[in-house]
Amino acid sequence: MSKQDSQNGYYRPPVPPPNYQQSQQSGNVYQQPGPQQPEFNYNNNQPANGNQQSFGQFNGSNANDEKYDFNAPPPPSAGQDNFDEAFKVVKPKYNDIPFTILFLASVAGFIVVAVLGISYYHSHSGYEGSGVHDSFNTSTMNSNTVILLSIVVSVALLLSFLILVIASKWTKLFLQLGLICNVAFGLGTAIYYLVVGYYSAGIVFLVFAAFFGFCYWSLRKRIPFSATILRIVIGVSKKYPSCYIIALIGMIVVGAFSYLFVIAIVGVYAKWGDQSKQGYSQSKLIGLLVFVFYSGYYITEVMRTTIHVTLSGIYGTWYYLSKSDAGMPKHAALGSFKRAMTFCFGSICFGSLLVSLVQLLRQLITIGKMEALGNGNGWAYCLLVILDALAYVLDFCVRYFNHYAYSYIALYGKSYLKSARDTYHIFKYKGFDALINDCIIDTALGIYSFFAGFLSAFAAYMYLRKTKPAYNDDGSYYAPLVAFSFVIGLQVCSVITTVITSGTATFFLCLAKDPQVFQVSYPDDFAEIFRNYPQVMQRIQTPDN
Repeated sequence: MSKQDSQNGYYRPPVPPPNYQQSQQSGNVYQQPGPQQPEFNYNNNQPANGNQQSFGQFNGSNANDEKYDFNAPPPPSAGQDNFDEAFKVVKPKYNDIPFTILFLASVAGFIVVAVLGISYYHSHSGYEGSGVHDSFNTSTMNSNTVILLSIVVSVALLLSFLILVIASKWTKLFLQLGLICNVAFGLGTAIYYLVVGYYSAGIVFLVFAAFFGFCYWSLRKRIPFSATILRIVIGVSKKYPSCYIIALIGMIVVGAFSYLFVIAIVGVYAKWGDQSKQGYSQSKLIGLLVFVFYSGYYITEVMRTTIHVTLSGIYGTWYYLSKSDAGMPKHAALGSFKRAMTFCFGSICFGSLLVSLVQLLRQLITIGKMEALGNGNGWAYCLLVILDALAYVLDFCVRYFNHYAYSYIALYGKSYLKSARDTYHIFKYKGFDALINDCIIDTALGIYSFFAGFLSAFAAYMYLRKTKPAYNDDGSYYAPLVAFSFVIGLQVCSVITTVITSGTATFFLCLAKDPQVFQVSYPDDFAEIFRNYPQVMQRIQTPDN
């Protein structure tokens, strides 16, 4: 364990010396030597005895193999039964403090602009009707719509629960069907567009379907490894329901802020966008809108990242301490959240700033495309389309890399730049494996989330047909409410499945850094992983090790 990790209080259990195994009689984790374990040959990723189904301890040296730290501190004692005691902080260090200050300043600025804009909008807008049941009320937010949204959320939650149950019982089939459905949807969409004569879109989706089919055929041999990881992660989340509580609370907080964000944009247009008002300034309007979009993206990303870091802390605690002498500390979720909001918060703000700036860039490019299209400037529009594609790729790369960097921050408590450096080092050796694993799991989860959104939208449509609310007498609200219900269902399922995506990222990092901990703690699961992924025995050494 590095000196910095010790100072920050992030406990990493000492690894067992070579040829040591768990004593089944005593129940302790690291006990007596086990001479029967076969040695592992790093040159061909096979056990030295040639047995494909067996797996050995870490015996021998390798360029990627970390030296064993026999001077690492002992595990927490059994009496240390809460998170703070199990993960004592010797010298607290708040990483990346300037970015915490920048984030707080952005929040304060957003609040000022939002309050001014919303107050002006509220005082200068009219409202017809007096009660939620008044048929003259032109707003759709009455009791009928509240019941509709409650049904949509309930359907989405039920479907999310069923998805997790199916994934835990038939994991391999779950992933296979998800990948196959991805190909089928792409092919079905292509056929539909070709039939109706929309040939350009049909050809594009046909290419997508062929690409998805190629991916499935190429990755089908990796499905068992991803299925094992998915089964393990779901098992951990079922054992610690606090993971889902955090996801649900996060969904409510992010959803509420998103609603405020939209109202703030409307308020800015209302107060500073009226050209007939004296003192109107287009540059002021553009500057305020850019700030609102930037701060809104920034705050939302920090919220999402805090959820991810908190979940990663829970999974990391399970990985390292679930089979230790002390066992899992009490209130691991609360302790992980406190770490995310204190020592790790500056790093969260740092990484989220990068994502929010890329999102702002994409939003500005989108506005530029609309103006170029309206002015008939074809060359500018084509150039902006290319820039938008590049910005999309940049956004994907930053988000994907940060997803693992945040898990590393949760595990080791380092600053953002040091965590990014170590994550890059791991990706240098394991990045392709992580990408394939995420491609299989994330694609399957995305398909099932889409299905949950579709059924939620169908439930909203049937409810509107049966209840026939006054505001929908002419059927004009079918499309917006059904579309909104689809988005809600999709988002609810996506938030619930965040528990899985955070778990898979954290588990993969822990497995790359300290595979022997999992080998000793869960030998049967490790044997299954080794059969499908022999490279698991190659331990990655980061620069600070």
